[in-house]
Amino acid sequence: MSNPARQAREFLGLRLRDLRLNAQLTGRALAASAGWHFTKISKIEHGVVNASESDLQIWCELCRANDQLPDLLATARSIDTMFLEWRRQLRSGLRRRQEESIQFEAETTMFRVFEPLLIPGLIQTADYATSILTTFAQFHGLRDVEGGVASRLERQRILYSGDHKFHVVMCQAALTLGIVETEVLAGQLDRLLALCGLPRIHLGIIPARARHQYLPVHGFWILDTREVRLETVTAEIKLTQPKEIAAFAKAFGLLANSAVYGREARTIITDSLTSLSEGGS
Repeated sequence: MSNPARQAREFLGLRLRDLRLNAQLTGRALAASAGWHFTKISKIEHGVVNASESDLQIWCELCRANDQLPDLLATARSIDTMFLEWRRQLRSGLRRRQEESIQFEAETTMFRVFEPLLIPGLIQTADYATSILTTFAQFHGLRDVEGGVASRLERQRILYSGDHKFHVVMCQAALTLGIVETEVLAGQLDRLLALCGLPRIHLGIIPARARHQYLPVHGFWILDTREVRLETVTAEIKLTQPKEIAAFAKAFGLLANSAVYGREARTIITDSLTSLSEGGS
């Protein structure tokens, strides 16, 4: 089974093949015009090799499809970095992974964050972060939990400095899910109530029985308009193709429109906190 990076090359190859066919060029004709060996066309179109930026520029020019070049370039640039397996990314430990986040977050002005089941890392308490990272570390056979937590908390300085803004949307389930101890979750909900007062944080909660305008299938982060990040069990995925970013932005907009804010959001958080103190589920 091919991995996502290979699948992305194959998808790019199919798009290039369509451009060639629309231009009514055979593979040999395109290769001859470009000055390439004829087998290069087949290798690119079948995802065996990744097309270079120069290859894409020539391809689009010869196929009279220069309007497609920016999107194709973005796709090609993302292929080798879009799929980062945790086992490779975490070789240097959890602390190093969190420190890398500090850099790309510092370069971001507008954060759009959606999480259906977890409190996002940038607004977690130390105890909540410790619990989440411990579960993650045990699953992946890691040890550096304390270092990871320390770096995650250091990341949160961005909430109070610079010209950063945060639009965070969570499903109500994130306020009640039994993935941390009750007292840890209670402390986390207190923290959310405090953060509601920060003008740079726009916090929305989607009530459990609200009409969701889009499916909350997984969490994702949109960093300005340049990149989307999401996590799976085995990997972190980075998307930079404009069409993909636009699709996630559309999904975020629909989910954000499903949420409540301000007093209504605080009421949901307070009610969840009350249920915890009363021993509710």
